Amino acid sequence: MTFPRRTTLCFVFIVIYSSKATLNLNLESLDHPLILHENELADKELLRQKRAVATRSPAAEEYTVDIEISFENASFLEPVRAYLSSLTFPIQGNNTDQVSNILSMEVTTVCRPAGNEIWCSCETGYGWPREKCLRNLTCQENGSSISGHHCSCIKGLPSKGPFCQLQGDLLLRMSVRLNVGFQEDLRNTSSALYRSYKTDLETAFRKGYGILPGFKQVTVTGFRPGSVIVTYAVRTTTASPALMQKANEQVGQNLNQTYKIDNNSFQAVTSNETKFSVIPEIIFEGDTVSLVCENEVLSSNVSWHYGEGCIDIQNSSRFSIYTTVLDNMTSVSNLTIYNITQSDAGEYVCKLIVDIFEYEAKKKINVTPIRILANEEMKVICDNNPVSLNCCYENNVNWSKVEWRQEGKISIPGNAETDIDSSCSNYTLKADGTQCPSGSSGTKVVYTCEFISIRGARGRKNIEVTFISVANITITPDPISVSEGQNFSIKCISDVSNYDEMYWNTSAGIKIYQRFYTTRRYADGAESVLAVNTSTREWNGTYHCIFRYKNSYSVATKHVTVHPLPLMPNIMVDPLETSVWCGGSHGLRCCIQEDEDYKVIFQMESLSFPAAKEVNGKQVCYKYNFMANSVSWCPKTVAVFCRFTNAANGSVQSPSMKLNLVSGENITCHDPVIGIGEPGKVIKKLCQFSRVSRSPGSPVGGIITYKCVGSQWKVVKNDCISAPINSLLWLAKNLVKSPSQDAKLPTYLKTLSTSVGKVEHGIGSSPGNLQAVINILDLLSTVPTQVNSEMMMHVLSTINIILDKPILKIWKVLQQQWTNQSSQLLHSVERFSRALRTEDSTNLFISQTNVQMRSMAIKPSHPKTYQQRFVFLDSDLWGNVVIDECQVENLQPGSSIVTVAFPTLQTILAQDIQQKDFANSLVMTTTVSHNIAMPFRISMTFKNNNPSGGKLQCVFWNFSLTNHTSGWDSSGCHVKEVNGDSVSCTCDHLTSFSILMSPDSPDPGSLLEILLDIISYIGLGFSILSLAATLVVEAVVWKSVTKNRTSYMRHTCIVNIATSLLVADTWFIVVAAIQDHHYPLNKTACVAATFFIHFFYLSVFFWMLTLGLMLFYRLVFILHDTSKSIQKAIAFSLGYGCPLVISVITVGATQPQEVYTRKDACWLNWEDTKALLAFVIPALMIVAVNVTITVVVVTKILRPSIGDKPSKHEKSSLFQISKSIGVLTPLLGLTWGFGFATVFQKTNIMFHIIFTLLNAFQGLFILLFGCLWDRKVQEALLNKFSLSRWSSQHSKSTSLGSTTPVFSMSSPISRRFNNLFGKTGTYNVSTPETTSSSVENSSSAYSLLN
Repeated sequence: MTFPRRTTLCFVFIVIYSSKATLNLNLESLDHPLILHENELADKELLRQKRAVATRSPAAEEYTVDIEISFENASFLEPVRAYLSSLTFPIQGNNTDQVSNILSMEVTTVCRPAGNEIWCSCETGYGWPREKCLRNLTCQENGSSISGHHCSCIKGLPSKGPFCQLQGDLLLRMSVRLNVGFQEDLRNTSSALYRSYKTDLETAFRKGYGILPGFKQVTVTGFRPGSVIVTYAVRTTTASPALMQKANEQVGQNLNQTYKIDNNSFQAVTSNETKFSVIPEIIFEGDTVSLVCENEVLSSNVSWHYGEGCIDIQNSSRFSIYTTVLDNMTSVSNLTIYNITQSDAGEYVCKLIVDIFEYEAKKKINVTPIRILANEEMKVICDNNPVSLNCCYENNVNWSKVEWRQEGKISIPGNAETDIDSSCSNYTLKADGTQCPSGSSGTKVVYTCEFISIRGARGRKNIEVTFISVANITITPDPISVSEGQNFSIKCISDVSNYDEMYWNTSAGIKIYQRFYTTRRYADGAESVLAVNTSTREWNGTYHCIFRYKNSYSVATKHVTVHPLPLMPNIMVDPLETSVWCGGSHGLRCCIQEDEDYKVIFQMESLSFPAAKEVNGKQVCYKYNFMANSVSWCPKTVAVFCRFTNAANGSVQSPSMKLNLVSGENITCHDPVIGIGEPGKVIKKLCQFSRVSRSPGSPVGGIITYKCVGSQWKVVKNDCISAPINSLLWLAKNLVKSPSQDAKLPTYLKTLSTSVGKVEHGIGSSPGNLQAVINILDLLSTVPTQVNSEMMMHVLSTINIILDKPILKIWKVLQQQWTNQSSQLLHSVERFSRALRTEDSTNLFISQTNVQMRSMAIKPSHPKTYQQRFVFLDSDLWGNVVIDECQVENLQPGSSIVTVAFPTLQTILAQDIQQKDFANSLVMTTTVSHNIAMPFRISMTFKNNNPSGGKLQCVFWNFSLTNHTSGWDSSGCHVKEVNGDSVSCTCDHLTSFSILMSPDSPDPGSLLEILLDIISYIGLGFSILSLAATLVVEAVVWKSVTKNRTSYMRHTCIVNIATSLLVADTWFIVVAAIQDHHYPLNKTACVAATFFIHFFYLSVFFWMLTLGLMLFYRLVFILHDTSKSIQKAIAFSLGYGCPLVISVITVGATQPQEVYTRKDACWLNWEDTKALLAFVIPALMIVAVNVTITVVVVTKILRPSIGDKPSKHEKSSLFQISKSIGVLTPLLGLTWGFGFATVFQKTNIMFHIIFTLLNAFQGLFILLFGCLWDRKVQEALLNKFSLSRWSSQHSKSTSLGSTTPVFSMSSPISRRFNNLFGKTGTYNVSTPETTSSSVENSSSAYSLLN
C-alpha cells in the first residue's frame, strides 16, 4: 500500500464477528475454535479479510477483519482507543444482518513518524510475523532483524499485509473471590456442590472471556477457603488490561448474583511473556551471576523471589536488583548475585505486575562446587630435600591466577609453578634443620592453594604439612652384663615424637618380637624400653633401637653380654624327696644339659658341701654323697639344694631336695635307686633318675610316683615323658624366651608335627606324653601374631594325632589326674585360629581324620555370606556354620573367619556343672582375626546321633565359667529347630559350640512343652484381666465398703495385692514372650526385668502378711486403738519397704559377679548363687505365718472369750477375714510351693504342670475369693447396678431390718461356710453407724474383710 505523506498517524484494528448463515447455533458453547488465516488485501479497500475461524460445526463461522485508519493528527488515536474501550461486546447485528454479531474490536498496529522514518509498532499481545522481521529493518537494530523470533517494531509500513498478528497461546492462571461461606464439599471434586459451582462458573467465564481475541477455553481448577477463592485457567492469544477488565465485568454480569462475586478480586498470572537469561550458563561457587528478566510490558514493578517458599530477594551485600525500561518498550530487571554458593542454588522467579496481570518467569540454576584435588596431609622430614605440594583442579574453569599462602608457627616458603595443561599447580619447598629444630618437630603448617576465575569463583584446598625433625636418639649408657635367668632392660629415647615405626633389631638384622618391648609417645619425644625378664644365651649380642619415618632412620646401638648359667627349671635334681636312715647315707645330684665351667656346691641349712662333676654325654651331673651321721640333728626333715656360680659371679639355686632323716624303726622298703620308706610312704622321682628305660643322649622328662606297699615300692602314677617329646618341650620353653621366637616358630611347628607323628604310639600309652604335647601347643599359641596356612596345617596335624580315637582312653586317665587339659587345648586352637592370615586372601581348607578347618578372608566392598560344611565319614557326624552377609560386612576388611571342627573333642571335654549328658555331635570353633562388635549372630546345624535322649541345648565352651575352671554354657545360644537328627542353633557370639542333652526337661517343640506354654499364656492373660477387673470393682465399691477403719485397711491390702501381682505378671509375660521369640534381652534389660519381677512378687506376699497381721491385731488387741495413718504407714512399709530391701540386697550381692540372673532366663539365679532363695524363703515364711493366723482366727471365732460379744456385723467381718486368708494363703502358698519343687533336678513333671496351672490363674483366684466373694462387695454392686425393683426391695430390707438378703447366711453359698464354722443364723445387710472411738475400735476389729 502507499502511505500518504500528509498522514501523521496510521493504526490498524481487528474486528472479530460471527456469522450464522444457515443454522442458529449457540456460540457460547464453542470452547476450542480453530483459527484459519487468509490474506486478501484489496488495493483501495480498507476492509480486508485476514483469517477465517471455523468452529466445530461447518454452519457457524468466526471472521477476523483488519481495518486500517490513517490520521493527520496523532492525537486522534486516544479518542479512538477510548471509544473502542467503551463498547460492550458482543454487539448484536442490525435489522438487515441479524445473524452477525461483533465479538471484539482491538488496536493491533500503530505507525508513527520517527524523524525521517516511520516506525510501526505492535500493541501488547501482538507481533510482526517472522517474514516481516526478516525483510524489514527493526527499530532496535540498523542491521537486520532477530532471526527466528517475532519483532514488535519495524521501520516503514509494509506494502502488503499482514499487520501485527496475535502471538502464540497465552495461558492465564486466574483467581477470583466469592463472598460466600466455604463448604468442605468444594474440596471433593466428585461432590454435587463442586460440580454445580464448576458448571455455573465456567458458563459465566466463557461468556465473559469470549470477547478476548483468540479465546480458546476456560477451566475451573479448584476452590480454596478465604470466603471461596475460585482458581481457573484461561487460554487465549492476547489479553490486554482493557479487554481483561471488560471480560471480568462480563463475567460478573453473567454469573448468578447468589455467588456474590467480588469484581475487584480478579487476579491473573501469565507465563509466556517474559524472557529469562542467566550469565554465565555454567555457574561455579564464588562466581558473580547475573539473572536478567526482559518483558515487553512497560512496567518497572518487578520483584524477585527464591525457592519453593518464594522468599523475597532484596538488595543486600550479596544481592543487587536493578530495573529499567529500554526504548520505552521493554522492561529489563537484573539480579546480580555476588560470591554465589551452593546454598544459593535453586529456582528463581521474576514477577512483573501490571494491573491484574502477573508476568512470571522461572529459572532453576545449579551451582557446581569447585573440586580441588590435593593430598590434605603430608609429613616432611627436615633433611633439606625438596618436597612438592600439588593442587589440581577437576572442573573445566577458565582460571585467571593461582595463589599459595601458608599459616603456622614456623615459616618455610617455597616456589609455585602452575601448569595449565596438566590442570595442576606445584609448590616446591625445602626444609632443613635450622628451619625446624628438634623442639619444633611435629609442628603443623597449613599451606593453601587458591584458584581464582575471571568471574570471581575461588577454589581452595588446605594441605596440612607436619615437619619432622631428624631424631636424636639416646640409649642407656651403662654397660649391660647379666647371667642367664636374670633380667635386664634397655631404654631408648628420641627427641622427636613423630615416627612411622619403632622397632628393635639384632646385629644380624632380625627383628625382636614385640612382646619384649614397649613404646610410648610424648608431646616432645618418645621412648622405647626393651625389657627381658628371663635372659638366655640367645640374648647375647648387639641390639639396635630404630625410629623410622618414611625412608629416614634414626638408630642407637647397645651391646648386651649374657654369661652362661643354667636356668632353675632346667636343673634336674635327685632325689626330689627321700628318707635317709640316721646312720646311713644317700647320694645327691644336680644335672644340667651343658658342659660349662661352673662352681657348684650343695647347701643344707647353714652347711655347704663341695660337689663332684660327672660328664655323661651332653648331660653333666654334680654329685655329693650325704652322710646322715655327719649332722647332729636326727630325726628331722631338711631341704637341700645345689648352687651354680659362673665366672661373672652370677648364681642360681636348684629346686630343693627334701630329705627325711628317720631313725629307721618302721622301714620296710629298701631300694638303692628309690631309697627307703615305711609302709604307705609316697615319694616322687624324676623319671630321668628312676628305673624307666632311657637313652643317655636324650633324657626323659616327667615325674613318676612310688608308694611303699609291704616291702616293695610300687608305681602308682607314671607321668613320664619320652625323650623325643621331652626334647620338644625343652625347645618350646626356650623358644618362648628367644628374642626371635616368631622367626623360629614355623620351623618348630613343622618339627613338632613330624616328631609327634613318629611317636604316636608313645603318646597313646603315656598321659605324660599327651600332657607334654598339650603344654607345647599352649606355649606356642602365645607366640605368633600371624600364622600362615603351612603353619596352621602343622598345628592341625599335631592336634589330629592327639585327638585320635585310640588316644581317647589316655585322655580319660589324664583328666583324672589333671584338670582343664581339654580346655587348654581348645584355647590354644582358638589362639592359632585368630592369628591365621591366608596368602592372597584365599579361602583355606585343611582336612584331617579328627579335625577340619575352613576359613574365609573378608575382602573390601565384596562381603558375602560365610557358609561352611564339615563332614566326618568315620564318625558319621556333620555340621554347618552360617554367618549372614549383614554380619560379615561389619567385619574389618582383611580379617579372616576361621572355623575348626572336631568329631571326638566333646567326649573329652569336661561336663558342665549340671552334669548333663552329652549329645554325640561335633565341637565347632569359630573365630575372627579382629575384634568384633557384640552381639555377633552365628547359626549352626549339628548332626545328633542320639536324637531321642532328651532335651537338647545349644552351648558354648566358656573359659571363664565358675572361677575360670571352664565348662559348657548356654548364655546367648538357643535351639532354633530340631528336625530328626539335625539340631539348628543360633548364638550371639563366637567361640567353641556344641549341643548338650538334659533328660529332666521336655524336648523343644514337644506336646508337653507346648501345653505348658499355652497354659502359661492363657492363664496369665486371664490373671491380668482378672486383676484389672479387681481394681475396677474396688474403685466402684470403695466408698461403700470402706466406711470403718478396719474395712478400709482390708481393701487397701486387697488393692495393693492386685496391683503388685498385675505389674509382676505383666513384666513376666512380656519378658517371656520376647525370649520365646528368640530375641534375647541385653544384660541390663534382663537384670532390670528380674529385679522388678522379684520386687513385685515379694510385694504380693508381704501385703498378704500385712492383711494377716491386721486381722490378728484387730482380733487379739481389741481394746488397743491405733490411728488410720499409723496403720497405713506400717502397712506400706511392710508391703513395699521389705520387698525393696530384699530385692536391692539380692541384686547388690550377686550382680557384681554377674550371677544375679540365670543364663537362659530373666529370673533369679539358682545354679551359681541360689539367689532364688531370696524369694522362696520370704514367701514360704509368710505362707506359714498366714496359716498360723488363720488357725488363731478360726479358734477365736469358735470360742470367744468372756466379754467378747461382737455384733453380727463384726462376726460377718471376721468370717470374711478367715475366708480370705484361708482361701488366698493356701492358693498362693501351694503355687510357689510347687514352683520351689521345680527348682531341683529329677523333679516329677507333674510339679511343673501343677505349678504352671496354679501360678497362671492366681489373679483369677484373687478376683473370685478376695473380691467378688465378699458379701459387702456383692451388696454394693447390687445397689449400684440393680434395677428399680431390686432397689425397692433393698430399701425395704434396710428399713425393716428383718428381711433375709440374697447373700445372708440362709443363702446356699453362705450356708456352706456357716456349716463349716459350726454356726447358724442370719446375717442382715446393714449400714455401719457412727460410734465412739472405743466402740468403733471394737466393732471394726471384726470387719477387716468387709
